[in-house]
Amino acid sequence: MTRDRIAVRGIRAFGHHGVYAEERATGQPFVVDVVLHLDLRPAAASDDVADTVHYGELAQQLVVAVEGEPVDLLETLAQRLADLALSYPRVDEVEVTVHKPEAPVGVPFEDVAVTIRRSRS
Repeated sequence: MTRDRIAVRGIRAFGHHGVYAEERATGQPFVVDVVLHLDLRPAAASDDVADTVHYGELAQQLVVAVEGEPVDLLETLAQRLADLALSYPRVDEVEVTVHKPEAPVGVPFEDVAVTIRRSRS
């Protein structure tokens, strides 16, 4: 496994995910953190973005995915985002955290988040 990482944290998007009909109707903000595990030696040697993952493009694709087809669970959304990150051939492993800061928890809280880690193997 490689030890190199690219991290993009705090990607913000508005989605309509949730178990409750109100969440689906009104939507709410989501925040995504993604950590890509890959070998960065080729990019370091070539100084060419083609030899790494263009994190700006990936972030835009993650936003589109969050804003897309609603799902009930954060777990499902996190898996969707992990699959997207793993579609980049250079990515060996990905860790995705999906935060739902306005989740209908019913008590005061700071954050609700689901984190998953997926790899090619």
